[in-house]
Amino acid sequence: MAETLSSPAIWVDDQKSFDDIYSHLKDCRRIGIDTESNSLHAYQEQVCLIQFSDDRADYLIDAMAELNLSGLSVIFADEKIEKIFHAAEYDILCLKRDYGFNFSHLFDTMQAARILGMEKLGLSGLLFDLLGVEQSKNFQKADWGKRPVPEEMRQYAQEDTHYLLTLRNILAEKLKEKNLMDLAREDFQRLCRVEFNQRDTPLYTQVGGYQLLDPQSLAVLNELSLFRDRRAQKLNRPHFKVAGNNVLLAIAQALPQSEQDLKKIDNVSPKILERYQKEILDAVKKGLADPPIQLEKHRRPPQSYIDRMQNLQNWRKEAGKKMGVLSDIVLPRDILEDIAAKNPRDAGELKAIMAEVPWRFAHFGRDIIKVIEKVRSS
Repeated sequence: MAETLSSPAIWVDDQKSFDDIYSHLKDCRRIGIDTESNSLHAYQEQVCLIQFSDDRADYLIDAMAELNLSGLSVIFADEKIEKIFHAAEYDILCLKRDYGFNFSHLFDTMQAARILGMEKLGLSGLLFDLLGVEQSKNFQKADWGKRPVPEEMRQYAQEDTHYLLTLRNILAEKLKEKNLMDLAREDFQRLCRVEFNQRDTPLYTQVGGYQLLDPQSLAVLNELSLFRDRRAQKLNRPHFKVAGNNVLLAIAQALPQSEQDLKKIDNVSPKILERYQKEILDAVKKGLADPPIQLEKHRRPPQSYIDRMQNLQNWRKEAGKKMGVLSDIVLPRDILEDIAAKNPRDAGELKAIMAEVPWRFAHFGRDIIKVIEKVRSS
């Protein structure tokens, strides 16, 4: 049974307190880490809170305070300090985006659970099953950018890291028992290398189903997306709080010319009509006058590539069943696609492609070569 929350986390919103805690954390062997952001409540998402736990205490760093957090770069990059996250990818991407931190020596409790073939992968499920701890879910959609942060929200944030060290030890022991620790380390190292990419793509590509529109309707959707973005930025709200993707797509399909036309669209609520009717109709009018948007047609890959992908996917699925894990644990999608594209002729070429995942090459390399050779000879 894990230790319960016997004392509140230490709230840190001044530089001296942060510097003192940083001096302690940089000498720790292991620390639990989590972040809270305001993606559901602001136009531009940002990290609002960074939680740390060691074997001594829990700390809540107020990322909205005017603190110099650059010292954390030393902790995150230090090979001697193991950083324990649950579902690390999102936290790492946010921290890289906002601060440019680099990472090394991670342990991701969710990925460890996936490698072990566990059914419950959420933190609350793991804590309950492995530690008998019931975790509150009351503040999953809370606005972490508001200040002051209420005590009950602080406790919620504290719980996200308080048990991570204990949970890590349990999962690490299970990985060792199944001889899967080296596989886990491959994935932890890959997580260190994920990058935040601000893609310069049209706003309409955020709307699912845009590919199905005709070129002129797509031009209308583009104008509707620009209208929504301007409004969201002015209000400092995420896009969906102005109008959902389904609303924009329905309008682009219907091409309303009047208030009456707008009212006939099921997805357009009275609230949206009241607030944005004129702007929506103006966007439709402008989009109809704009040049049609012709989407670039993607070339169909060679049949030989399609055959390799299909056969590799079938093999991966069966291998996953034997291991009792999801297929991407056997081989991540990006590496599978790379193998299919490069069509390695022998183990040496395959080894180079799988350089990031040596455990997988050692355990599955021979099978992968057999699959490729079978496709090649068919």
